[in-house]
Amino acid sequence: MLYIRKVGPFVVHRRQKEKKKFKFFFMVAGLVISVSLFLKLLQMSPELTVSKLLEKSLEGTVFDQLKPDDHNDDGPKSKCGLSKPCPGEDFAFKLYSGATNMVGPQICFDGKMIIQKETRGNWLGINIAVINEDTGEHVKTGSFNMWNGKVEELIEFLKSIEDGSFVLIATFDDPATKLNDEARALIAELGSSYISQIKFRDNWLFVGGKKTINQVTYEEHIKNDRETNKYETWPEMIEMEGCIPRLD
Repeated sequence: MLYIRKVGPFVVHRRQKEKKKFKFFFMVAGLVISVSLFLKLLQMSPELTVSKLLEKSLEGTVFDQLKPDDHNDDGPKSKCGLSKPCPGEDFAFKLYSGATNMVGPQICFDGKMIIQKETRGNWLGINIAVINEDTGEHVKTGSFNMWNGKVEELIEFLKSIEDGSFVLIATFDDPATKLNDEARALIAELGSSYISQIKFRDNWLFVGGKKTINQVTYEEHIKNDRETNKYETWPEMIEMEGCIPRLD
């Protein structure tokens, strides 16, 4: 004879509650184990920090865009790692904006690395490399924090640029909070058409000049927009490359 045991709704409800309790218990236990392993890892490697772990997580998405280049001046085909070599003796350049607030910008000119991409927040803001048009020599570099720095320092630097100079600019994190009309006007005089539109955490690259014989203007701009950003509150990194004719 087959016996069928009937289970009332109260018993079923109690069993469901017990299952939920066991599920919650295992979730908590897993979290505790994960945290303990993390703390043990930090104890074993004191130099390892949370920020460094975040940098490591970004490397998979950011550094894959920064393909390794030696950037040694060992021939026109390898100058700054351009996708296509410049004709003749033309100057080659390649710029990268920063990515989020961890991976810095990069400026390479004629096979020489002027600003090297770094991590841990170096080169925040607007970064400028000044090049002599006649010789192609690097004249000076300036880095200006536009979040909590002084825009007066940027203005003074822009005014000090001599005629006959190429100006290369790459931004990192925030290029706009401290910008005022005077600074924007001085950059516009170098040939920028986007400087009036640059806002908080936009990415922007620019190559222009101050009263140069070769009138060159290269520019890339991507807006900070939460709906389209690649890194939540930051847009994706941008890059720009090109060639500038030498003077005869």
